[in-house]
Amino acid sequence: MLADLATPCEVFGRVRDPEGDAPYEVRICSLTARVRSEHLALDVPWRLASLDRADTVIVPGIDDLDGDVPPALLSAIRRALRRGARVASICSGAFLLAATGALDGLRATTHWRCAAELARRHPEIDVDPDVLYVDHGRVLTSAGAAAGLDLCLHLVRRDLGAAVASDAARAVVMPLERGGGQAQFITHEPPADDGTSIGALLVWLEQQAHRPLSLPAIARRAGMSTRTLGRHFRRQVGTTPARWLSRTRVRRAQRLLETTDMSVERIAAAVGFRSGTVLREHFAKMVGITPRTHRRSFRA
Repeated sequence: MLADLATPCEVFGRVRDPEGDAPYEVRICSLTARVRSEHLALDVPWRLASLDRADTVIVPGIDDLDGDVPPALLSAIRRALRRGARVASICSGAFLLAATGALDGLRATTHWRCAAELARRHPEIDVDPDVLYVDHGRVLTSAGAAAGLDLCLHLVRRDLGAAVASDAARAVVMPLERGGGQAQFITHEPPADDGTSIGALLVWLEQQAHRPLSLPAIARRAGMSTRTLGRHFRRQVGTTPARWLSRTRVRRAQRLLETTDMSVERIAAAVGFRSGTVLREHFAKMVGITPRTHRRSFRA
């Protein structure tokens, strides 16, 4: 799939660190020197031996799920996994990754059109078609098309931090965070008053998120009953006031974890959670990792 191949080339090829240097060397590798796609043929400069030295291996999608998978390709991916390389798939590339056994017992995703087929062929994999990508540290999978951009920007953020990832996102004209299925993305633009009945309330909630806020208090601010507030909030925002508030607090906690030495307890108090335990619970539910792991992974 040409888009799946071009995406990591564009993202990793455009990344520059704070000194202006290119931290990634990008190589396209294949079994043969020429590879045919649906619309053209590609002259590929590198063979699979390059996978033996790669820090990250990206497996793009394939256009024929029933085509024969060369054993040499599976062997090269398995060798990369055994020596500790990070391996990620885009779209239907998950079928190749699944064929290596790397996804056995794990949650994974792929393009929604072929998620059921992946689950049928590999019942040992917990296939989640609702997310844009799944990160298990050394093994990652992403959904189709633009979700490959989400995955690659996430990897840049893991490696080099949010600021560099934001620059990379702007270079490919892509928001660092997209709505829907973005459990791993915690960066956040403050809400703006868009003239809707909830717009001004969101601005106020953002400003008051560090304070204790009950649902009746939010409803009074909005001039609505709690039931009416919940109905309008779900229709215009897509979630409940409580969940929106928790997400905002977790995002603030993320920024503090990345930029300060504050303890989890102090961060919890600063963003509006009752305790560090409550912060950890919400953080794990939303981000999928602990605050400590997030700090260790992203602060560098």
